[in-house]
Amino acid sequence: MASTNLIETHNLTKQYGKTRCVNSLQMQVPKGTVYGFLGPNGAGKSTTLKMILGLAKPTEGSIVLFGMQVSDKNRIRLLANTGSLIESPSYYGHLTGEENLQILQTLKGCPKSDIDKVLQIVRLNEARRKKVSHYSLGMKQRLGLAAALLGFPGLLILDEPTNGLDPAGIQEMRDLICTLPSEYGITVVVSSHLLSEIDQMADHVGIIRKGKLVYQDTLQSLHSHAKRQLALRTDKPATVISLLHQDGLEVEQEEGYLLIPLMDDAYVAGLCRRLVGQNISLYRVEKREKSLEDIFLSLTGKESSL
Repeated sequence: MASTNLIETHNLTKQYGKTRCVNSLQMQVPKGTVYGFLGPNGAGKSTTLKMILGLAKPTEGSIVLFGMQVSDKNRIRLLANTGSLIESPSYYGHLTGEENLQILQTLKGCPKSDIDKVLQIVRLNEARRKKVSHYSLGMKQRLGLAAALLGFPGLLILDEPTNGLDPAGIQEMRDLICTLPSEYGITVVVSSHLLSEIDQMADHVGIIRKGKLVYQDTLQSLHSHAKRQLALRTDKPATVISLLHQDGLEVEQEEGYLLIPLMDDAYVAGLCRRLVGQNISLYRVEKREKSLEDIFLSLTGKESSL
């Protein structure tokens, strides 16, 4: 049976001297998804993506793209169906955005009509005849994405694509990335150290720490690791703890709050009535759920630099 993964790495390793930047990585990127590659700065994200793109040679291991193991003989052919934006985009500052794309369109051998399409997608159509040296940092980033989209490849690899964008630009980039699999059939790998970005873009996620993959699954599965609780704050916590124990609930205390497992609405409504009926002031009732950041820190260690 053919694999449903567009990318697979097997024991992928990159070593510089005695330092292993990437250590026996077993990455699996399902076709038709946005795969979030998440980790602290220096964790090995960019090195991994460079090896997949043939920009760095693995010390050990192998890479499978589009169902074929990458070799010196087929690397160019496989990468022809791959677009990428790694680190800062390259461009000719004295040329316009459109002229920059025309050069790449000629090199890639894709239709000229793709230029109009990608400029429209990244919302640079009105600035197409403006010299790139006059572009803002965010516009240059979007031009880099437009270049990666030329030919509408089956795989798009983006390394920190929201760098340099203002909040509105970040939202536009996020929305665009989310639509690429469904509208254009493009599988996207997007790396970031920004947890909120991955949380709002990806449907699969891999978390890397010190060169090792410490988590890989759906984003939904990652969130299932969250501890969902109800937080109560009252004027008589000892009395409320006794009542909750009578209901068979475990109670934790944290910064003046009583934490219990998340219960259904009927139980919460009944509990509130009981407390008020016993002249217990109920100041606050909150639903709490461990964030992606909390889960990330538990997987990578709180000493990691974000």
